[in-house]
This record gives sequence, C-alpha cells and structure tokens, in this order.
Amino acid sequence: MTARLISGERELPLDQLQDRAERAAAGFAALGIAKGDAVAIMLRNDFAFFEASAAIGQLGGYPVPVNWHYTIDEADYLFRNCDAKAIVIHADLLQGIEAALPEGVPVLVVPTPPEIVAAYQIDPAAAVVPAGRTDWETWLAGFARRTPEVTDPPGAMIYTSGTTGRPKGVRRAPPSPQQALASALTIGTVFGLDILNPGAQKVVSIIPGPMYHSAPNAYSGLAVRVGADVVLQPRFDPEDLLRLIDKHRVTHIQMVPTMFVRLLKLPEEVRRKYDISSLKFIVHAAAPCPPHVKRGMIEWFGPIINEYYGATETGAVVFCTSPDWLAHPGTVGKPLPDVKLRILDEAGNDVPQGTPGDIYVRLTTGLDFTYHGDDEKRRKAERDGLISAGDIGYQDTDGFIHLCDRRNNMVISGGVNIYPAEIEAELLKVPGVADGAVFGIPDEDFGEALCAVVQPYPDAAIDAAFVRTELGKHLARYKVPKTVTFHAELPREDSGKIFKRKLRDPYWEKAGRTI
Repeated sequence: MTARLISGERELPLDQLQDRAERAAAGFAALGIAKGDAVAIMLRNDFAFFEASAAIGQLGGYPVPVNWHYTIDEADYLFRNCDAKAIVIHADLLQGIEAALPEGVPVLVVPTPPEIVAAYQIDPAAAVVPAGRTDWETWLAGFARRTPEVTDPPGAMIYTSGTTGRPKGVRRAPPSPQQALASALTIGTVFGLDILNPGAQKVVSIIPGPMYHSAPNAYSGLAVRVGADVVLQPRFDPEDLLRLIDKHRVTHIQMVPTMFVRLLKLPEEVRRKYDISSLKFIVHAAAPCPPHVKRGMIEWFGPIINEYYGATETGAVVFCTSPDWLAHPGTVGKPLPDVKLRILDEAGNDVPQGTPGDIYVRLTTGLDFTYHGDDEKRRKAERDGLISAGDIGYQDTDGFIHLCDRRNNMVISGGVNIYPAEIEAELLKVPGVADGAVFGIPDEDFGEALCAVVQPYPDAAIDAAFVRTELGKHLARYKVPKTVTFHAELPREDSGKIFKRKLRDPYWEKAGRTI
C-alpha cells in the first residue's frame, strides 16, 4: 500500500503530495520566489504544511514556520524580519493577524479542515476562505508540475528566542554531500529512521506536536522522506494519542516530556483500552524530563524510550537510550560521535566534573548556521567556535550529560542560583497537583523570589500551605516557592506544554520591569 499522510478521515498518498508540492513550486516561482527567499507558513498540522514546505525547498528557499498563537505584534515582527515573499495561512487564523500582513505580500489561504475545526471548536464559517482572498486549492490547480531545482534544500528557518530579546531566525546553508551523509547517520541514531535506505523499514509515525516547533518540523519531514505513513494529530490529547497508536499501528513517535506527564495521569482502565504493542521507537527532547516521569514511561511502554538533547542552532548533539538512562537516572545521554561539547563558567573556563555550567557545543561534521539578518546575535552565542543554546548542565563521572534548566529560566534569589525544573519535578509528585510551573518574580529583598502556579485536580482540596509543606519534605528551604497560586486551567501550547511566559510576564510588567 502506498505510504500516505493521514489526518482525521482524510488521506493524501505521498506520490500525490509530491505532485502537489511540484505544482506549488511552480506557483511560488510565478510569484518571483527564488533561491534564498523566505515564505512564512502559519498553519496547524495539515497537508498544506508539507506541500508548501516541500515546494519552497525545491526552489532553494526557506519555509518559515510561524507559531499561530502569535499576537499581531509578534507576527508582524516575524513576517518583516524574515522578509517573507509570501504567506500561507489557515483561513480561521487570518482574521486574528490580518493587521500584521505586510502590504504587497501575496497571502495564500488554506481552508481549515474539519478535524482541526472540531479539535479547536472553530466556527465553521471561519474555516472558509474569505471572499477576495486567494484560495490555496484554487491557486494550486492553476499550475503544472515543476521539476525541483534543488535536491538537498536548506530546510526550514526556525525562529528561536534563545536566551534574550526577540526571536531570531536560524538559517542554514544548503548541505554538502558529506554533510548530508553525516546528518543522515545522526538522524538514523536519534530518530530511529533509516534515511539512507528509504522504504527499507515499515514505519508508521504520528505527529502529536505542532509543526511550527523545530523538532516536530524536522521529524515530520524526515518521516515523509523515508516513506512512512504519517498520522497528524490535530491537537494533542493523551487518550486520543493512544487511540491513534492502536488504530494505525504506529511504530515511531517524537514527543516532549509534557506529553508523558499527561499520558501517565490517565486512569489505568483508560490505558488498558488500547493496544500499543506496535511501538518500536519513541524519542523525546525539548525540555528536562522529571525522573519519575521517565521511569514511569519506560515501565509502561518498555525500553523503547530514547532521548536527545540539542537546539535549533545545532541539531541533536547528545543521545540516550532507555538502558543508558536507567543506569544514569536524569541524564540526557552522551555527546554523539561528531560533537565537541564543553561546559563552561561565566569566565569561559571548563567547570569541574559534576559542577553546573553553560553548555557549549559544535558539530564537527554538521551544518553551520547564521541568525538571519543579525550576525551580532551569533557572536554573542559563540565562544571559541562553540555555540551556547542557553542551557545549564553538568557532566557526570561516566561522561553523561545532565541538564539543570534553561539559563533564562534560572532564578537568582539572594545571589543563589535556583533551577525551576528541579522544583517542577517535585511539584508534579504532590498529591492533588495535576500540573504546575515554577518561575521567578520580582522581590524587593532578594531580587527574585520563586512563584509556583498550580493546576489542581478538580476534586483536590489543597492550598498553598499544603503545597509548600510537601515540597519542603524533598527540597532545601530556599527552593520552596514563596508564592503559590492556583489556576483551574493553565495556558498551553498545542503540545500541552505550559505557556510559562504568560504566567510570569504580568508579575514583571506590574513591577515595571522585563526579563
């Protein structure tokens, strides 16, 4: 059976995907888009995301995934910063950011499909392409296929916030044959996909995370490249993920730790309803995974849980299997063979083993990058030829890397460095806590103080004093949050990840400060 994309009740065979991508490439070329140009893609997980991305790459251009949660100001910045030559957007998203659309830039509107309408409870009238706008389907039908100009496209230009300031676009040069081979070998290890022999494995994958993020974006494209069946989950839901794994006999998934947390909170009777025995390889990244969560997933799914650490700028640089992790709980793994990694203090000196510091890395055979339009940002992130993505961690005596937190999440209270990820891991163990986030807020005496925001279970009778007492049993006193607040629902991204910035920023804005 021909490999295909699957979303809800819709299917698109990969040979038809190629046909549509080549016709879209002809359409983009007719708009004057050429090698090196950028096209912004503001879509949820949909077939058109693949079509537009592939088409732009065939011309040697850069697809630029846009977080569709962006405000008008954020979207305006990204459209202008990347110098978008065209914008592809779902119909229901158009009204919210219409004021940010640059004058004179072509806008191609994709009808919002029914499974996305249902998942996000969108008004069906908003899912239709408005009168006067260019309909993606109608536009596509007007072009014949165009032979790809580029066989190894440079890939998406992903905007990442790094450690400070506005997001910056990570732009890669087209790979050399040697770099393409090295990248394929790394991908085979990290994602469990045989890039060198497409079709050699029977792979059925599912994309539960939003494709505007770098990891799902890269993974979804690679899954298509190896000829996998690729199932798109319109919006992450833990039970629905189990249902889709069972229905489609999914073998490979790329996930984030928040998804594990939500899966493990499912009642046992719900877990037993679904057959997940088809799973062969799961890989996760993007955030530290609390040890009790990782152990719970290995016990449930088996020793198929793998992990990598990396950044948009560097790609994957560290890898860890389930046996590695069980022998070194909390690790994200060892550096991959073509990686140079150092952990440095603020003066640029190597820290002693076991001491946290800033992680700097370089791929010795991988692709280089630039920050689009801002070489100075690249220089600020670089030291002795190595790049920092803003993470703090340490190396144990066996050479395994352990992450503490993002540097911009680190709280400095009374001169002491505190890593919220450690506290969040303990917070998730507190009885009655469904989820939560910890961050720093202004404090007159200490500069910053810890604040925990808790989403309790609906029937949980817990208060701030109880949460603080429970945390105090496992954490030093200075790590117990001074402030604990409760929300019935926490703001989330599609992946389920908490929008910590939306919780933290009001405290700093009220104090007349930003971080």
